[in-house]
Amino acid sequence: MKILHTSDWHVGKVLKGQPRAEEHKQVLAGVIDIARAERPDLVIVAGDLYDTAAPTPEATRLVTRALTALRRSGADVVAIGGNHDNGQALDALRPWAEAAGITLRGGVRENPDEHVIDGTTAGGERWRLAALPFLSQRYAVRAVEMYELTAAEATQTYADHLGRVLGRLTEGFAEPDRVHLVTAHLTVVGATTGGGERDAHTVLGYAVPATVFPGTAHYVALGHLHRSQRVSGPCPIRYSGSPLAVDFGEQENVPSVTIVEVTATSAARIREVPVPAAVPLRTVRGTLAQLAEAAPPDGWLRVFVREQPRAGLREEVQELLPRALEIRVDPELVPAPGSGTRAAQRAGRSPRELFADYLDNKGHDDSGVRELFDELFEEADR
Repeated sequence: MKILHTSDWHVGKVLKGQPRAEEHKQVLAGVIDIARAERPDLVIVAGDLYDTAAPTPEATRLVTRALTALRRSGADVVAIGGNHDNGQALDALRPWAEAAGITLRGGVRENPDEHVIDGTTAGGERWRLAALPFLSQRYAVRAVEMYELTAAEATQTYADHLGRVLGRLTEGFAEPDRVHLVTAHLTVVGATTGGGERDAHTVLGYAVPATVFPGTAHYVALGHLHRSQRVSGPCPIRYSGSPLAVDFGEQENVPSVTIVEVTATSAARIREVPVPAAVPLRTVRGTLAQLAEAAPPDGWLRVFVREQPRAGLREEVQELLPRALEIRVDPELVPAPGSGTRAAQRAGRSPRELFADYLDNKGHDDSGVRELFDELFEEADR
């Protein structure tokens, strides 16, 4: 059978105030074109379809239309909820999805069998997929209790709970003559973040070892980390990465989907297919003079300007580079804390003196900023 693995669409993403709906339309159209060309038997979307738990109607239309188009390519389609998604809202779409022939699993259900999906390809290859949406630490404990496994103890870790839940969902993976698959939205120890993930859900407390996946799995399709990569483990484990760079920390990632070809009796053959049409994210550095002389690069820009901070600097950079979404003074020019001529002492000092010390410590010598602070302070003090 052939599988197309994608994840982390983050539809509805706004980057530094810039909506990206048109980019997402183009990127998802590219994913659909790949599906039409590759003709997979199964498409797996491993979480984070949306960027927010309260997506706009436009974002919802885009996701549902993309899933429908993938289904019309002839593939079975399975999508799970990620940490950015609202699992209950995704599950509310299940009647629509089932009518369209799409399998949605937004959150963990009380019946574990709902997370075990069976199918057969047009060529007669039988497959089973264990589909585990994102689980917070609190709901990981609840899922263990729902599935009547051993009692959840306070000393057990998030990884313990995930391992128990996955063990329950993959109990039937010993059966021969069937392709065994897992999809989940989580962080695996040893994997590399893409640069734009939500930190609270990628810290070590949320990381699980690759050993939570059974050696009998033919392929594990993961979402959550935005960089396409293989993870060492007891079976083939892979993140497909995001098909669009979500933030500037991901500008070096190559947006792609993963194509997997596997049978019940042969190892998975895995390859990446790049996704075209994404607007690149780029970082540029320089003085105002250097930025004015250089040809502006294509894409959305993050600018580290090599000038001392002053009032109006952002506007000057924006005039030179209209596609600059993020403008900062180059961190190399900012003095380390405490390196100023004076350290602010709060006791007995006026707000003007404290603000002057702050500017000194930041290397900010623009008198206009001090004058503006004085005007605002006098107005607020009236």
